[in-house]
Amino acid sequence: ILSGLLFFLFLIEHLGAAEMGTTPNLKHIVVGRCYNYITLVSPDSRYDCEEIWMEFQEAVVRRPPCGVRVKDYQRMFQAASQILPCNRLLFWSKTRELVHSYLAVTHHFWTLEDTLVGYMFNDLTWCGQEEKDRGFDYRCCPEWSACVNHPVYSLWRQASENFAASACGNITVVLNGSVADAFNRRSMFGSVELDGLNPRMVDHVNIEVVANPEGPFVYVAPEGHLLPVAGGLELLTTESCTRGSVPDLIAILQARGFRWTCSDTDVTFMMLQCLQNPRRSSCQTAVKQILRPLLDWRTPNVLTGIPSSPEPPRG
Repeated sequence: ILSGLLFFLFLIEHLGAAEMGTTPNLKHIVVGRCYNYITLVSPDSRYDCEEIWMEFQEAVVRRPPCGVRVKDYQRMFQAASQILPCNRLLFWSKTRELVHSYLAVTHHFWTLEDTLVGYMFNDLTWCGQEEKDRGFDYRCCPEWSACVNHPVYSLWRQASENFAASACGNITVVLNGSVADAFNRRSMFGSVELDGLNPRMVDHVNIEVVANPEGPFVYVAPEGHLLPVAGGLELLTTESCTRGSVPDLIAILQARGFRWTCSDTDVTFMMLQCLQNPRRSSCQTAVKQILRPLLDWRTPNVLTGIPSSPEPPRG
C-alpha cells in the first residue's frame, strides 16, 4: 500500500498521469542522446550506447506494461554506471524549472538529469505491449496512477537511488517554499533520495528554500499544518527554514548525523525569478536593495566630484 502511494504521489509531482503511448522514435532519441552525451557533454566517458539501449529494451518489452519492476533495469544501469563528482550534486523537489535555470547560470551543480541515464530518458514515455515480446506500445500506455510497477516510474526510482548513493562531500537541496509541504516525505526526494544519503560520505547538506515573491502563499494553521489559500486570510506566508515542513527535514538530518545549513534568501534564485517578470513590485524593490551599495559607491561627492568611497565595498 505504501509503495503504491509513493508511486502515485511521485508521478503527480513530476509529470502527472499520461494517456499517450510510447514517445515516437524512442530508440533514435535515446541512442542519439547517449552519443551526444559521450561526445559533447562528457567526452572522456566510455559507454556502449547500443548495449544500454538493448538492456533497456529487454527490461521493458519482455514484461507487461504494469509489470516492470525496479530490479528489471539492473542490467541497463550496470551498462550505464557512472562515478559522480563530490561537492556538486543538487537535489530538487517541486523546483525543476528554476533549478535548471540556476544550473545554466552557475555551471557548477549536477542534478539527476545531468547523469547519463537522466540525460537519455528525460521527459520520455514508454511501455511494452500487453502481449510480451511484441515491442513498444506507441498507441497507448497505462496511466501512471494505474500500476505500481510502471516502467517509467521504476526507472526513475532506481536512478534516484543511485544518484543519492553516489552523493559525497557537500550537497544542495532546493525546495519550493510557495507550496504546502515543501518537504514531502512521500515525494521522490523525501522517500527515496533522502534515505539513500550516506552520512559517512556526505559532509554537509545545504538547504535552499525558494518561494515565489508573488505567491501562491500558504496559510500556516495554528497546529502547524499548511493549507493553500488564494488570499484574504490574516496569516499569509511562505514556507521557510523555520516554518512549515522544512524543520521536519532538518530534524531528520540532525537525527541521522548530517551537518546542515538552511537559507531562504538566496539572491541568485531571487534574481532568476525576477528575470521572468522584472516589472513586479517585489522584484524592483529587491533589485534596489541589491544595487544600493554599488550605487552609493558610484555617487559623486558633491564637493570633490569623486566617488564617496575610495573603493567598492567588499564582502
